[in-house]
Amino acid sequence: MTLREAFNDRILLLDGAMGSLLMKGNNDHLSLTDPEAILDIHRRYVASGADVITTNTFSSQRISQHDYHLDEQIEAMNRAAVRLARQAASEARDRQVFVLGDVGPTSKMLSMSEDADDPAARSITFDQLEAAYLEQIQVLVEEGVDGILIETIFDTLNAKAAISACLKAGAPEILLSMTVSDASGRTLSGQTVEAFITSVMHANPLCVGLNCGLGADGMLPYLRQMSAFAPTFVSCHPNAGLPNEFGAYEDSPEDMVRQMSPYLEEHLVNMIGGCCGTTPAHISAMRSMLDSLPDSYTKRVPKSRKGIQPLLLSGLDVLKADSRTFVKVGERCNVAGSRKFLRLIGEKHYDEALDIARKQVEDGAMVIDVNMDDGMLDAKQEVQTFLNLVASDPSISRVPIMIDSSRFEVIEAGLKCCQFEDGRSGFSCQGTCSEASRCSSHCHVFRRRRAGYRLRATHQGLSAYV
Repeated sequence: MTLREAFNDRILLLDGAMGSLLMKGNNDHLSLTDPEAILDIHRRYVASGADVITTNTFSSQRISQHDYHLDEQIEAMNRAAVRLARQAASEARDRQVFVLGDVGPTSKMLSMSEDADDPAARSITFDQLEAAYLEQIQVLVEEGVDGILIETIFDTLNAKAAISACLKAGAPEILLSMTVSDASGRTLSGQTVEAFITSVMHANPLCVGLNCGLGADGMLPYLRQMSAFAPTFVSCHPNAGLPNEFGAYEDSPEDMVRQMSPYLEEHLVNMIGGCCGTTPAHISAMRSMLDSLPDSYTKRVPKSRKGIQPLLLSGLDVLKADSRTFVKVGERCNVAGSRKFLRLIGEKHYDEALDIARKQVEDGAMVIDVNMDDGMLDAKQEVQTFLNLVASDPSISRVPIMIDSSRFEVIEAGLKCCQFEDGRSGFSCQGTCSEASRCSSHCHVFRRRRAGYRLRATHQGLSAYV
């Protein structure tokens, strides 16, 4: 049975935390230095009834391991971690246990600046982060994981770098799990649950979910939103409550099961498990809860999106537009159409240029068009700088961005700065037909028909319009 078939068959049980049982700093390195400790934890989770276990690789990429001067041990760490997990899974009696390659977010953010004086600055580029993820994920796939779990997503653009690496590495399945940072119901980079889902659907993930950040009871309102919206399977693996003043998680297995019971009563999930503070005892209690479901229980079915569906775009918020919606696009952040905007960009007066974008949103623009194509500008650099600045201003970035250029490299550079939905966002590509085809396949930016919106082919290439 494949992992996808198992999701179709029943509610799956994911394992719990690794760090809660180790507390030794760089836990990922223990796959090499103390493999028996890692194998023992995997065995305990399998014995507790987990259907799915995750590799000890949450931080096993060179960005995180650079802090420990272990940059050159990435391949060895990931190979060892998968082999340990697969060994424990193979020891399960009379049942199949799946292994997911665990991929964490790193300590870097592509959507926010670490420099308070320069909101356009980034401590890492999309390409650098993607390369680090690809190095890790290639090994996980080579060693035979059943899928890649990209979890604790607090910046959707980071997740997109990991997704791109998964697609290049040929990951058998992609599972995504976001982290709601507070009662606002948004990620740290500002996206709502619906906007996040919209932003990642181009990857055709097997499952989207929630983990970390909150306890089981705190997850419930956002899990309801996700379950009602997602056209995929849904997972949730919460913390054992919130940490106390000493950093400890206090919810007992019984507490978590009681708080998670609405997940099943309301048919919200297809997989449950545990995050920070959870142990094999917590997973065992969840196993008992699942096993007690009556034979008549009907599991959640992903929301169908067959037939004509609304156009879904996202900034920090989601935009839903059906065939009756008149989508208002702000066109003044376009150097080809606004002499004022061209002058401001040319003179590096970015604050005033942002005022133009902000005013358009205030006046009702639902999408902001950005075009930097001018012979006197470095269009690629300008679109990166401006979109990084837009990302730092939620009053603008709450709406989707339309990247408008006749050059593929400019469009690509812009997409690498935006956590918005790049699967159905509109932009014009007036290059050659071969360039348009390359743009379509690489950036996942074209769809044939959505809710009455269509792409028209011309002798110049493709133009997407709403």
